[in-house]
Amino acid sequence: MTRCRILETAEKAFREIGYQKTTVADIARALRMSPANVYRFFDSKKAIHEAVIKRLMDETEQRVAIAAQGPGQSASARLTSVILVLHRACVERCDANPRMHEMVEAAVAESWDVCAHHIERIGSMIETLVRDGITAGEFAVDDPATAAACLHTAVLRYCHPTLVSRYPDAGVPPVEAMIAFLLRSLRAPA
Repeated sequence: MTRCRILETAEKAFREIGYQKTTVADIARALRMSPANVYRFFDSKKAIHEAVIKRLMDETEQRVAIAAQGPGQSASARLTSVILVLHRACVERCDANPRMHEMVEAAVAESWDVCAHHIERIGSMIETLVRDGITAGEFAVDDPATAAACLHTAVLRYCHPTLVSRYPDAGVPPVEAMIAFLLRSLRAPA
């Protein structure tokens, strides 16, 4: 319970004044506890940062998982939903919480472990959708793992925190056009 309260308080402070300006003492003061007590639950300030980032990424992954399941939908429709959810989550975070988005940018730039795990989980969901599409006869690819990695790389422009926030309109086709292009690349030639 205390760990959750620390994370909630830290996230609130990060949203209000930014993660770099927030100190462990600020978090402790807001909770009416000592910084030493905060360190009982987190061994460093970076550990708090990573735990908050994990919460954000878990929220995105839950949204992606729901889109990936899409009962009764084709693999193409579910893949479209997944890519749109990834893109919208990044844009929404950038627009609504620029200070949190700044922390996500730093986490990605500094290759925090939590980011690597997030990328792996998203990649795994994309690969499952590619395999589903092959099984259903929708997609005609020989190597689903490579196809999924190519898809993930191609949509990175639409869900990478730095690219989305700093270069929103830098000569990029609309996400829907990219999705249509990618889906055509997965289908068997007519």
